[in-house]
Amino acid sequence: ISWKRAWRVCETEAQLSCTCVHCQLCLWPGTEGWIASEGKKPKNPALWWVDGDGEEVKWSFEELGVLSRKAANVLSGACSLQCGDRVLLLLPRIPEWWLLNVACMRTGTVLIPGTQQLTAKDILYRLQKSKAKGIITDDSVASAVESVEADCQSLKFKLLVSEGHREGWLSFKDLLKNAPSDHQCATTKSQHPMAIYFTSGTTGAPKMTEHSHCSYGIGLTVSGRYWLNLTSSDIYWNTSDTGWAKAAWSIFSAWSQGACVFVHKMPQFSPPAVLESLSRYPITVFCSAPTAYRMLVQHQLPSLRHCVSAGEPINPEVMAKWKAWTGLDIHESYGQTETVLVCGNFKGMEIKPGSMGKPSPGYDVKIIDENGNILPPGKEGEIAIKVKPTRPLFLFTCYTDDPEKTKATVRGDFYVTGDRGLMDDNGYFWFVGRADDVINSAGYRIGPFEVESALIEHPAVAESAVVSSPDPIRGEVVKAFVVLTPNYISHDPEKMMKELQDHVKKATAPYKYPRKMEFVQELPKTISGKIRRTELRQKEWRRY
Repeated sequence: ISWKRAWRVCETEAQLSCTCVHCQLCLWPGTEGWIASEGKKPKNPALWWVDGDGEEVKWSFEELGVLSRKAANVLSGACSLQCGDRVLLLLPRIPEWWLLNVACMRTGTVLIPGTQQLTAKDILYRLQKSKAKGIITDDSVASAVESVEADCQSLKFKLLVSEGHREGWLSFKDLLKNAPSDHQCATTKSQHPMAIYFTSGTTGAPKMTEHSHCSYGIGLTVSGRYWLNLTSSDIYWNTSDTGWAKAAWSIFSAWSQGACVFVHKMPQFSPPAVLESLSRYPITVFCSAPTAYRMLVQHQLPSLRHCVSAGEPINPEVMAKWKAWTGLDIHESYGQTETVLVCGNFKGMEIKPGSMGKPSPGYDVKIIDENGNILPPGKEGEIAIKVKPTRPLFLFTCYTDDPEKTKATVRGDFYVTGDRGLMDDNGYFWFVGRADDVINSAGYRIGPFEVESALIEHPAVAESAVVSSPDPIRGEVVKAFVVLTPNYISHDPEKMMKELQDHVKKATAPYKYPRKMEFVQELPKTISGKIRRTELRQKEWRRY
Protein backbone atom coordinates (compact mmCIF):
# COMPACT_ATOMS: atom_id res chain seq x y z
CA ILE A 1 0.00 0.00 0.00
CA SER A 2 1.49 3.35 -0.98
CA TRP A 3 1.82 6.32 1.36
CA LYS A 4 -0.48 8.43 -0.80
CA ARG A 5 -3.03 5.66 -1.09
CA ALA A 6 -2.95 5.04 2.67
CA TRP A 7 -3.64 8.71 3.33
CA ARG A 8 -6.42 8.89 0.75
CA VAL A 9 -8.16 5.75 1.96
CA CYS A 10 -7.84 6.83 5.58
CA GLU A 11 -9.45 10.17 4.77
CA THR A 12 -12.44 8.65 3.04
CA GLU A 13 -13.06 5.30 4.74
CA ALA A 14 -14.02 5.57 8.38
CA GLN A 15 -14.22 1.79 8.60
CA LEU A 16 -10.62 1.26 7.45
CA SER A 17 -8.65 -1.25 9.49
CA CYS A 18 -5.63 0.93 10.17
CA THR A 19 -3.40 -1.63 11.83
CA CYS A 20 -2.36 -3.07 8.48
CA VAL A 21 -1.66 0.44 7.22
CA HIS A 22 0.65 1.12 10.18
CA CYS A 23 2.50 -2.13 9.75
CA GLN A 24 3.03 -1.88 6.02
CA LEU A 25 3.63 1.85 6.01
CA CYS A 26 6.31 1.69 8.68
CA LEU A 27 7.82 -1.69 7.71
CA TRP A 28 7.31 -3.08 11.19
CA PRO A 29 6.31 -6.62 10.16
CA GLY A 30 9.23 -7.00 7.79
CA THR A 31 10.01 -5.80 4.32
CA GLU A 32 6.64 -4.71 2.94
CA GLY A 33 5.56 -1.11 2.71
CA TRP A 34 5.66 1.89 0.48
CA ILE A 35 9.43 2.29 0.78
CA ALA A 36 10.06 -1.28 -0.27
CA SER A 37 7.43 -1.09 -3.00
CA GLU A 38 9.25 1.92 -4.43
CA GLY A 39 12.57 0.12 -4.38
CA LYS A 40 13.93 2.11 -1.42
CA LYS A 41 14.77 -0.55 1.13
CA PRO A 42 16.33 0.98 4.24
CA LYS A 43 20.12 0.88 4.33
CA ASN A 44 20.31 1.39 8.06
CA PRO A 45 18.95 -0.54 11.05
CA ALA A 46 15.54 0.43 12.34
CA LEU A 47 16.86 1.11 15.84
CA TRP A 48 20.39 1.88 17.00
CA TRP A 49 20.70 2.16 20.78
CA VAL A 50 23.82 3.02 22.78
CA ASP A 51 24.30 3.36 26.52
CA GLY A 52 27.40 5.57 26.51
CA ASP A 53 29.54 2.83 28.10
CA GLY A 54 30.21 0.78 25.00
CA GLU A 55 27.03 -1.32 24.90
CA GLU A 56 25.00 -1.15 21.69
CA VAL A 57 21.83 -2.71 20.28
CA LYS A 58 20.95 -2.69 16.59
CA TRP A 59 17.67 -4.03 15.23
CA SER A 60 16.91 -4.31 11.55
CA PHE A 61 13.35 -3.70 10.41
CA GLU A 62 12.95 -7.45 10.03
CA GLU A 63 14.23 -8.07 13.56
CA LEU A 64 11.94 -5.37 14.93
CA GLY A 65 9.05 -7.08 13.16
CA VAL A 66 9.84 -10.45 14.75
CA LEU A 67 10.40 -8.98 18.21
CA SER A 68 7.24 -6.87 18.07
CA ARG A 69 5.18 -9.94 17.24
CA LYS A 70 6.70 -11.78 20.20
CA ALA A 71 6.07 -8.77 22.46
CA ALA A 72 2.49 -8.57 21.22
CA ASN A 73 1.99 -12.19 22.24
CA VAL A 74 3.29 -11.33 25.72
CA LEU A 75 0.72 -8.55 26.03
CA SER A 76 -2.21 -10.57 24.73
CA GLY A 77 -1.12 -13.79 26.45
CA ALA A 78 0.43 -13.49 29.91
CA CYS A 79 -0.94 -9.97 30.42
CA SER A 80 -4.41 -10.81 29.02
CA LEU A 81 -4.74 -7.44 27.29
CA GLN A 82 -7.66 -7.01 24.92
CA CYS A 83 -8.10 -4.51 22.11
CA GLY A 84 -9.00 -1.19 23.72
CA ASP A 85 -7.45 -1.92 27.13
CA ARG A 86 -5.16 0.76 28.50
CA VAL A 87 -1.63 0.27 29.81
CA LEU A 88 0.78 2.73 31.43
CA LEU A 89 4.37 2.61 30.12
CA LEU A 90 7.11 4.15 32.27
CA LEU A 91 10.52 3.31 30.85
CA PRO A 92 13.75 5.20 30.23
CA ARG A 93 15.45 5.43 26.84
CA ILE A 94 15.91 1.68 26.33
CA PRO A 95 15.06 -0.42 23.24
CA GLU A 96 12.04 -2.00 24.93
CA TRP A 97 10.24 1.35 24.96
CA TRP A 98 10.19 1.43 21.15
CA LEU A 99 9.44 -2.28 20.95
CA LEU A 100 6.43 -2.04 23.26
CA ASN A 101 5.03 0.93 21.36
CA VAL A 102 4.83 -1.26 18.26
CA ALA A 103 3.53 -4.27 20.20
CA CYS A 104 0.68 -2.20 21.66
CA MET A 105 -0.37 -1.12 18.19
CA ARG A 106 -0.40 -4.73 17.07
CA THR A 107 -2.70 -5.75 19.90
CA GLY A 108 -4.88 -2.63 19.79
CA THR A 109 -3.79 -1.74 23.32
CA VAL A 110 -4.08 1.95 24.18
CA LEU A 111 -0.63 3.04 25.31
CA ILE A 112 -0.16 5.72 27.99
CA PRO A 113 3.49 6.79 28.08
CA GLY A 114 4.90 8.67 31.03
CA THR A 115 8.25 9.93 32.26
CA GLN A 116 10.17 8.09 34.95
CA GLN A 117 10.30 11.34 36.89
CA LEU A 118 6.72 10.68 38.03
CA THR A 119 6.26 10.37 41.76
CA ALA A 120 4.10 7.74 43.45
CA LYS A 121 1.34 10.37 43.71
CA ASP A 122 1.62 11.07 39.97
CA ILE A 123 1.47 7.37 39.15
CA LEU A 124 -1.57 6.89 41.38
CA TYR A 125 -3.39 9.75 39.67
CA ARG A 126 -2.66 8.35 36.20
CA LEU A 127 -3.63 4.80 37.07
CA GLN A 128 -6.88 5.88 38.70
CA LYS A 129 -7.78 8.46 36.07
CA SER A 130 -7.05 6.20 33.09
CA LYS A 131 -8.32 2.96 34.67
CA ALA A 132 -5.27 1.29 33.13
CA LYS A 133 -5.34 -2.48 33.25
CA GLY A 134 -1.58 -2.77 33.57
CA ILE A 135 1.69 -0.96 34.06
CA ILE A 136 5.04 -1.64 32.40
CA THR A 137 8.19 -0.27 34.02
CA ASP A 138 11.57 -1.19 35.51
CA ASP A 139 13.15 -1.52 38.95
CA SER A 140 13.64 2.22 39.38
CA VAL A 141 9.87 2.84 39.47
CA ALA A 142 8.60 -0.52 40.74
CA SER A 143 8.62 0.41 44.43
CA ALA A 144 6.58 3.58 43.76
CA VAL A 145 4.02 1.47 41.89
CA GLU A 146 3.83 -1.03 44.74
CA SER A 147 3.16 1.76 47.22
CA VAL A 148 -0.05 2.81 45.43
CA GLU A 149 -1.33 -0.33 43.69
CA ALA A 150 -3.77 -1.17 46.50
CA ASP A 151 -5.74 1.96 45.55
CA CYS A 152 -5.88 1.06 41.85
CA GLN A 153 -8.79 -1.34 41.42
CA SER A 154 -8.42 -1.59 37.63
CA LEU A 155 -4.76 -2.68 37.79
CA LYS A 156 -4.55 -6.36 36.87
CA PHE A 157 -0.87 -6.89 36.07
CA LYS A 158 2.58 -5.39 36.54
CA LEU A 159 5.23 -6.12 33.88
CA LEU A 160 8.88 -5.58 34.78
CA VAL A 161 11.43 -4.74 32.09
CA SER A 162 14.60 -5.37 34.10
CA GLU A 163 17.08 -8.13 34.72
CA GLY A 164 16.13 -10.55 37.45
CA HIS A 165 12.77 -11.05 39.12
CA ARG A 166 10.57 -9.18 41.57
CA GLU A 167 7.75 -10.64 43.61
CA GLY A 168 4.33 -9.87 42.20
CA TRP A 169 5.70 -8.81 38.80
CA LEU A 170 5.78 -10.57 35.44
CA SER A 171 9.20 -10.72 33.79
CA PHE A 172 9.11 -9.23 30.31
CA LYS A 173 12.48 -10.68 29.32
CA ASP A 174 11.49 -14.23 30.30
CA LEU A 175 8.10 -13.98 28.62
CA LEU A 176 9.57 -12.45 25.45
CA LYS A 177 12.17 -15.18 25.16
CA ASN A 178 9.52 -17.92 25.20
CA ALA A 179 6.82 -16.13 23.18
CA PRO A 180 5.96 -17.32 19.65
CA SER A 181 7.03 -15.07 16.76
CA ASP A 182 3.79 -15.22 14.79
CA HIS A 183 0.97 -12.81 15.64
CA GLN A 184 -2.20 -11.61 13.95
CA CYS A 185 -2.73 -7.87 14.34
CA ALA A 186 -5.91 -6.75 16.04
CA THR A 187 -8.49 -5.17 13.76
CA THR A 188 -8.52 -1.48 14.61
CA LYS A 189 -10.29 1.28 12.72
CA SER A 190 -8.93 4.68 11.81
CA GLN A 191 -10.53 6.53 14.72
CA HIS A 192 -9.97 3.90 17.38
CA PRO A 193 -7.79 5.19 20.24
CA MET A 194 -4.11 4.33 19.93
CA ALA A 195 -2.40 6.40 22.63
CA ILE A 196 -3.23 8.72 25.50
CA TYR A 197 -0.85 11.41 26.72
CA PHE A 198 -1.30 13.19 30.01
CA THR A 199 -0.67 16.85 29.22
CA SER A 200 1.52 18.55 31.76
CA GLY A 201 -0.34 21.84 31.36
CA THR A 202 0.18 25.09 33.24
CA THR A 203 -3.02 24.96 35.29
CA GLY A 204 -5.03 22.22 36.91
CA ALA A 205 -4.51 18.46 36.89
CA PRO A 206 -3.15 16.85 33.72
CA LYS A 207 -5.69 16.02 31.02
CA MET A 208 -5.81 12.77 29.06
CA THR A 209 -5.20 13.64 25.41
CA GLU A 210 -6.36 10.82 23.17
CA HIS A 211 -4.93 10.12 19.71
CA SER A 212 -6.29 7.68 17.15
CA HIS A 213 -4.46 5.31 14.85
CA CYS A 214 -4.98 7.82 12.08
CA SER A 215 -3.95 11.05 13.80
CA TYR A 216 -0.49 9.80 14.71
CA GLY A 217 0.11 6.81 12.45
CA ILE A 218 -0.53 8.67 9.22
CA GLY A 219 -0.28 12.29 10.32
CA LEU A 220 3.36 12.17 11.36
CA THR A 221 4.55 10.92 7.98
CA VAL A 222 4.34 14.56 6.86
CA SER A 223 6.82 15.51 9.58
CA GLY A 224 9.19 12.76 8.55
CA ARG A 225 9.23 13.59 4.87
CA TYR A 226 8.96 17.37 4.78
CA TRP A 227 10.11 18.78 8.13
CA LEU A 228 12.74 16.24 9.17
CA ASN A 229 13.62 15.65 5.51
CA LEU A 230 14.37 12.00 6.26
CA THR A 231 15.34 9.29 3.80
CA SER A 232 16.21 5.62 4.24
CA SER A 233 19.89 6.63 4.41
CA ASP A 234 19.47 8.84 7.46
CA ILE A 235 20.24 8.23 11.12
CA TYR A 236 17.88 10.35 13.18
CA TRP A 237 18.36 11.33 16.81
CA ASN A 238 15.49 12.86 18.78
CA THR A 239 16.62 13.63 22.35
CA SER A 240 13.08 13.81 23.75
CA ASP A 241 12.27 12.08 27.02
CA THR A 242 10.13 8.96 26.51
CA GLY A 243 7.35 10.52 28.57
CA TRP A 244 6.80 13.29 26.04
CA ALA A 245 4.56 13.08 23.00
CA LYS A 246 7.52 14.15 20.84
CA ALA A 247 9.20 10.81 21.55
CA ALA A 248 6.42 9.10 19.59
CA TRP A 249 7.02 11.51 16.73
CA SER A 250 10.37 9.80 16.16
CA ILE A 251 8.68 6.43 15.72
CA PHE A 252 6.24 7.37 12.98
CA SER A 253 8.23 10.16 11.36
CA ALA A 254 11.41 8.10 11.06
CA TRP A 255 10.19 4.61 10.32
CA SER A 256 7.66 5.73 7.74
CA GLN A 257 10.66 6.98 5.75
CA GLY A 258 12.79 3.91 6.44
CA ALA A 259 15.21 5.97 8.54
CA CYS A 260 17.14 4.68 11.54
CA VAL A 261 16.11 5.86 15.01
CA PHE A 262 19.21 6.54 17.10
CA VAL A 263 18.82 6.42 20.88
CA HIS A 264 21.24 7.31 23.67
CA LYS A 265 20.29 5.93 27.08
CA MET A 266 21.31 9.24 28.75
CA PRO A 267 19.28 9.44 32.01
CA GLN A 268 19.43 13.24 31.85
CA PHE A 269 20.35 15.64 29.08
CA SER A 270 24.11 15.93 29.13
CA PRO A 271 25.88 18.31 26.71
CA PRO A 272 29.17 16.35 26.86
CA ALA A 273 27.35 13.08 26.11
CA VAL A 274 25.42 14.67 23.25
CA LEU A 275 28.58 16.17 21.76
CA GLU A 276 30.45 12.90 22.07
CA SER A 277 27.65 10.99 20.33
CA LEU A 278 27.24 13.55 17.55
CA SER A 279 30.98 13.35 16.91
CA ARG A 280 31.33 9.58 17.24
CA TYR A 281 28.26 8.30 15.41
CA PRO A 282 27.18 9.17 11.83
CA ILE A 283 24.00 10.97 12.91
CA THR A 284 22.61 13.00 10.03
CA VAL A 285 19.39 14.50 11.43
CA PHE A 286 19.17 15.96 14.92
CA CYS A 287 16.06 17.09 16.82
CA SER A 288 16.25 18.76 20.21
CA ALA A 289 14.93 21.61 22.30
CA PRO A 290 16.34 25.16 21.99
CA THR A 291 18.14 24.73 25.31
CA ALA A 292 20.27 21.99 23.75
CA TYR A 293 21.26 24.19 20.83
CA ARG A 294 22.26 26.97 23.19
CA MET A 295 24.54 24.54 25.00
CA LEU A 296 26.05 23.04 21.85
CA VAL A 297 26.36 26.13 19.74
CA GLN A 298 30.16 26.35 19.63
CA HIS A 299 31.07 22.84 18.48
CA GLN A 300 31.69 21.40 15.02
CA LEU A 301 29.44 18.47 14.11
CA PRO A 302 30.59 17.12 10.75
CA SER A 303 28.01 14.35 10.15
CA LEU A 304 24.90 16.49 10.53
CA ARG A 305 23.01 17.62 7.45
CA HIS A 306 19.65 18.68 8.93
CA CYS A 307 18.66 20.16 12.31
CA VAL A 308 15.20 20.78 13.76
CA SER A 309 13.87 22.26 16.97
CA ALA A 310 10.56 21.80 18.77
CA GLY A 311 8.97 22.10 22.18
CA GLU A 312 9.47 25.83 22.70
CA PRO A 313 10.44 28.82 20.54
CA ILE A 314 14.11 29.33 19.77
CA ASN A 315 15.54 32.82 19.74
CA PRO A 316 17.10 34.11 16.48
CA GLU A 317 20.52 34.73 18.02
CA VAL A 318 20.97 31.03 18.77
CA MET A 319 19.92 30.17 15.23
CA ALA A 320 22.45 32.63 13.84
CA LYS A 321 25.26 31.27 16.02
CA TRP A 322 24.39 27.70 15.09
CA LYS A 323 24.45 28.57 11.39
CA ALA A 324 27.79 30.35 11.76
CA TRP A 325 29.42 27.39 13.52
CA THR A 326 27.88 24.45 11.64
CA GLY A 327 26.68 25.94 8.36
CA LEU A 328 23.24 24.46 9.06
CA ASP A 329 19.89 26.11 9.63
CA ILE A 330 17.65 25.09 12.52
CA HIS A 331 14.21 24.25 11.16
CA GLU A 332 11.85 25.40 13.87
CA SER A 333 8.34 24.02 14.26
CA TYR A 334 5.20 24.27 16.34
CA GLY A 335 2.91 21.55 17.63
CA GLN A 336 1.08 20.39 20.72
CA THR A 337 0.28 17.18 22.55
CA GLU A 338 -3.16 17.51 20.93
CA THR A 339 -1.75 17.73 17.41
CA VAL A 340 1.00 16.55 15.18
CA LEU A 341 3.17 19.19 13.47
CA VAL A 342 0.98 22.30 13.07
CA CYS A 343 3.52 24.64 11.49
CA GLY A 344 7.08 24.07 10.39
CA ASN A 345 10.00 25.32 8.40
CA PHE A 346 9.93 22.62 5.75
CA LYS A 347 12.66 21.69 3.30
CA GLY A 348 12.92 24.13 0.41
CA MET A 349 11.38 26.99 2.40
CA GLU A 350 13.12 30.24 3.17
CA ILE A 351 13.71 30.31 6.92
CA LYS A 352 12.76 33.45 8.78
CA PRO A 353 14.61 33.35 12.12
CA GLY A 354 12.12 33.32 14.97
CA SER A 355 9.20 32.14 12.84
CA MET A 356 7.64 28.73 13.37
CA GLY A 357 7.09 28.45 9.64
CA LYS A 358 3.99 27.71 7.60
CA PRO A 359 1.05 25.33 8.18
CA SER A 360 1.64 21.63 7.80
CA PRO A 361 -0.36 19.77 5.12
CA GLY A 362 -3.64 18.63 6.63
CA TYR A 363 -4.14 21.75 8.75
CA ASP A 364 -5.88 25.02 7.89
CA VAL A 365 -4.25 27.35 10.43
CA LYS A 366 -5.56 30.86 11.13
CA ILE A 367 -5.17 33.66 13.63
CA ILE A 368 -8.55 34.44 15.21
CA ASP A 369 -10.02 36.86 17.75
CA GLU A 370 -12.06 36.12 20.87
CA ASN A 371 -15.22 35.72 18.74
CA GLY A 372 -13.71 33.25 16.29
CA ASN A 373 -13.23 35.79 13.50
CA ILE A 374 -10.18 35.42 11.24
CA LEU A 375 -7.69 38.25 11.71
CA PRO A 376 -5.65 39.81 8.89
CA PRO A 377 -1.86 39.48 8.53
CA GLY A 378 0.09 41.36 11.17
CA LYS A 379 -2.72 41.25 13.72
CA GLU A 380 -2.10 39.31 16.91
CA GLY A 381 -4.66 36.75 18.07
CA GLU A 382 -5.03 33.09 18.99
CA ILE A 383 -3.49 30.36 16.86
CA ALA A 384 -6.35 28.15 15.69
CA ILE A 385 -7.02 25.20 13.37
CA LYS A 386 -10.21 25.00 11.32
CA VAL A 387 -12.34 22.01 12.37
CA LYS A 388 -15.64 22.81 10.65
CA PRO A 389 -17.18 21.60 8.46
CA THR A 390 -14.53 18.85 8.51
CA ARG A 391 -12.31 18.04 11.49
CA PRO A 392 -8.70 17.35 10.44
CA LEU A 393 -7.62 13.74 10.66
CA PHE A 394 -4.42 14.67 12.43
CA LEU A 395 -6.00 16.21 15.52
CA PHE A 396 -6.52 14.54 18.88
CA THR A 397 -9.84 12.75 19.29
CA CYS A 398 -10.82 14.18 22.67
CA TYR A 399 -9.81 14.71 26.27
CA THR A 400 -10.69 11.25 27.50
CA ASP A 401 -13.76 11.12 29.75
CA ASP A 402 -13.96 14.92 29.79
CA PRO A 403 -16.48 16.18 27.20
CA GLU A 404 -16.64 19.67 28.74
CA LYS A 405 -12.92 20.34 28.33
CA THR A 406 -13.04 18.86 24.85
CA LYS A 407 -15.92 21.14 23.91
CA ALA A 408 -14.08 24.16 25.35
CA THR A 409 -11.31 23.78 22.78
CA VAL A 410 -13.66 24.78 19.95
CA ARG A 411 -14.56 28.40 19.20
CA GLY A 412 -16.83 28.85 16.22
CA ASP A 413 -15.29 26.88 13.36
CA PHE A 414 -11.92 26.49 15.03
CA TYR A 415 -9.94 24.43 17.50
CA VAL A 416 -8.12 26.99 19.65
CA THR A 417 -4.62 26.06 20.74
CA GLY A 418 -4.45 28.41 23.72
CA ASP A 419 -1.39 30.03 22.17
CA ARG A 420 -1.17 33.52 20.73
CA GLY A 421 0.63 34.48 17.56
CA LEU A 422 0.38 36.34 14.30
CA MET A 423 0.79 35.66 10.59
CA ASP A 424 2.85 37.93 8.36
CA ASP A 425 2.09 38.97 4.77
CA ASN A 426 4.02 35.96 3.44
CA GLY A 427 2.04 33.38 5.40
CA TYR A 428 4.67 32.73 8.06
CA PHE A 429 3.41 32.26 11.63
CA TRP A 430 5.07 33.82 14.67
CA PHE A 431 4.62 32.65 18.26
CA VAL A 432 3.84 35.31 20.88
CA GLY A 433 3.03 33.26 23.99
CA ARG A 434 0.37 31.35 25.84
CA ALA A 435 -2.97 33.14 25.79
CA ASP A 436 -2.90 33.52 29.56
CA ASP A 437 0.79 34.47 29.69
CA VAL A 438 0.66 37.61 27.55
CA ILE A 439 1.33 40.76 29.57
CA ASN A 440 -0.72 43.91 28.95
CA SER A 441 1.26 46.84 30.29
CA ALA A 442 -0.18 50.32 29.68
CA GLY A 443 -1.76 49.06 26.47
CA TYR A 444 1.38 47.29 25.26
CA ARG A 445 1.00 43.54 24.80
CA ILE A 446 4.23 41.80 25.69
CA GLY A 447 4.94 38.13 25.10
CA PRO A 448 7.12 36.59 27.83
CA PHE A 449 9.19 34.68 25.30
CA GLU A 450 10.48 37.90 23.77
CA VAL A 451 11.85 39.07 27.11
CA GLU A 452 13.15 35.62 28.05
CA SER A 453 14.96 35.40 24.70
CA ALA A 454 16.63 38.73 25.36
CA LEU A 455 17.66 37.73 28.87
CA ILE A 456 19.14 34.38 27.84
CA GLU A 457 21.53 36.17 25.50
CA HIS A 458 23.32 37.61 28.53
CA PRO A 459 26.06 35.34 29.94
CA ALA A 460 24.81 35.86 33.49
CA VAL A 461 21.45 34.22 32.78
CA ALA A 462 21.08 30.44 33.01
CA GLU A 463 17.26 30.44 32.92
CA SER A 464 14.47 32.95 33.21
CA ALA A 465 10.70 33.11 33.44
CA VAL A 466 8.74 36.27 32.70
CA VAL A 467 5.27 37.00 34.09
CA SER A 468 3.02 39.95 34.78
CA SER A 469 3.17 41.83 38.06
CA PRO A 470 0.50 44.27 39.29
CA ASP A 471 1.26 47.99 38.97
CA PRO A 472 -0.95 50.88 40.13
CA ILE A 473 -0.18 53.01 37.06
CA ARG A 474 0.36 50.58 34.18
CA GLY A 475 -1.98 47.86 35.40
CA GLU A 476 0.70 45.24 34.77
CA VAL A 477 4.44 45.37 34.34
CA VAL A 478 6.98 42.79 33.29
CA LYS A 479 8.69 40.83 36.04
CA ALA A 480 11.54 38.40 35.43
CA PHE A 481 12.52 35.52 37.68
CA VAL A 482 16.17 34.83 36.89
CA VAL A 483 18.49 31.91 37.63
CA LEU A 484 22.07 33.16 37.40
CA THR A 485 25.00 31.19 36.01
CA PRO A 486 27.63 30.15 38.62
CA ASN A 487 30.11 32.89 37.71
CA TYR A 488 27.57 35.63 38.44
CA ILE A 489 25.87 34.38 41.60
CA SER A 490 28.06 36.48 43.89
CA HIS A 491 27.51 39.74 41.99
CA ASP A 492 25.68 42.61 43.64
CA PRO A 493 21.93 42.03 43.01
CA GLU A 494 21.10 45.69 42.39
CA LYS A 495 23.90 46.16 39.88
CA MET A 496 23.08 42.84 38.24
CA MET A 497 19.43 43.81 37.83
CA LYS A 498 20.36 47.16 36.27
CA GLU A 499 22.78 45.46 33.89
CA LEU A 500 20.16 42.96 32.77
CA GLN A 501 17.50 45.64 32.37
CA ASP A 502 19.82 47.68 30.17
CA HIS A 503 20.67 44.58 28.20
CA VAL A 504 16.99 43.82 27.48
CA LYS A 505 16.38 47.42 26.41
CA LYS A 506 19.10 47.00 23.79
CA ALA A 507 18.14 43.47 22.72
CA THR A 508 14.45 44.16 22.14
CA ALA A 509 11.94 47.00 22.20
CA PRO A 510 12.72 49.10 25.32
CA TYR A 511 9.15 48.97 26.63
CA LYS A 512 9.49 45.23 27.11
CA TYR A 513 12.25 45.36 29.68
CA PRO A 514 11.49 43.84 33.12
CA ARG A 515 10.74 46.64 35.55
CA LYS A 516 10.88 44.09 38.36
CA MET A 517 13.35 41.26 38.79
CA GLU A 518 13.88 38.49 41.32
CA PHE A 519 16.89 36.20 41.46
CA VAL A 520 16.02 32.61 42.34
CA GLN A 521 17.89 29.31 42.63
CA GLU A 522 15.44 27.41 40.43
CA LEU A 523 12.18 27.80 38.54
CA PRO A 524 9.02 25.72 39.07
CA LYS A 525 8.55 23.27 36.21
CA THR A 526 6.16 20.60 35.04
CA ILE A 527 7.32 16.99 34.85
CA SER A 528 8.04 17.46 31.15
CA GLY A 529 10.34 20.38 31.91
CA LYS A 530 8.11 23.32 30.98
CA ILE A 531 8.33 26.38 33.21
CA ARG A 532 5.15 26.91 35.20
CA ARG A 533 4.68 30.62 34.59
CA THR A 534 1.16 30.34 35.95
CA GLU A 535 2.48 29.36 39.38
CA LEU A 536 4.90 32.29 39.43
CA ARG A 537 2.23 34.72 38.23
CA GLN A 538 -0.27 33.62 40.88
CA LYS A 539 2.28 34.00 43.67
CA GLU A 540 3.23 37.42 42.35
CA TRP A 541 -0.34 38.69 42.27
CA ARG A 542 -1.09 37.32 45.74
CA ARG A 543 1.65 39.54 47.16
CA TYR A 544 -0.33 42.69 46.41
